[in-house]
Amino acid sequence: MHRTSTTTARTAPLAILVIGLMLAACSSSAGMADVGDQFEGGAPAAAASAASGPNSGATGSGDEEEAPPLAAPIEQRIIKTGEITLEVANVGEALGRVRALAVELGGYVGGSQAGTLEDAATLTLRIPAAGFETALARLHEMDAEVVAESTREQDVTGQVVDLGARIQNLQASEASYRELVARAEEVEDILAVQSRLDQVRGEIEQLTAQLEGIEGQAAMSTLTVTLVPVATPVQATTEGWDPGSQLDQALAALVGIGQGLMNGLIWFGVLWLPVLLVLAAVVLVALRGVLEFRRRMPAPPVVGDERPM
Repeated sequence: MHRTSTTTARTAPLAILVIGLMLAACSSSAGMADVGDQFEGGAPAAAASAASGPNSGATGSGDEEEAPPLAAPIEQRIIKTGEITLEVANVGEALGRVRALAVELGGYVGGSQAGTLEDAATLTLRIPAAGFETALARLHEMDAEVVAESTREQDVTGQVVDLGARIQNLQASEASYRELVARAEEVEDILAVQSRLDQVRGEIEQLTAQLEGIEGQAAMSTLTVTLVPVATPVQATTEGWDPGSQLDQALAALVGIGQGLMNGLIWFGVLWLPVLLVLAAVVLVALRGVLEFRRRMPAPPVVGDERPM
């Protein structure tokens, strides 16, 4: 009985701490919702309350203590992407200029499909967000014609704030679980807390990877540049003409006509010729029968040759 009481006395504080951590997790979830509310509309409300507070300067007294400064505004995160197609006289030369532009703006070429003087080329540029518009402007200044262009912007500030708050709450829970592991004496308690600690650590790593990915996309914009060669009038005229293809089509048409004639002769010799011969024989037999019947019939008497007795 004394041993059971001792075990209960050891595990009771540990159970209380676990319950406290669960309550803290629930309150931290509510705190994340408050952070999102502050991001959406809390800043104007805070500014309004600061302006209408007792230290807003309504009494005009210069001896009053100044109000505490507001929290630093959240830096906006925007993911910028775009595509632009340029028609150039020399694809190879333009390719080198675009690569140099990316390096000049502090970026790099993430991927490319090289082309020659007569083939198109595509480059995927990763450029700092601050230089995205500058890159587009510099591309417009090149000796080239802009064939197509499109840009997109996605505000991910809310996602960054939410992920940061969740990571902080999980890190606080991780620290508490580490304290529990250090204080636990029973093996079962140590294993239970360590399992929960590993789960929290995995969630922190997963959310951190998501946050780093979003931050990377917001920091480095993506611009896809396609370079196509200028088509000369002679090239544009002869581009769709293929003598070999025309010869093949003419021979195919001739063979088709010959096949059609041969098919007609085969059908005529196998089907229609016997039918026509049978029909001709029947007509000839019928015609001979009619002629023979008319020949055997007696001639009618002639009325004008009759004489009185």
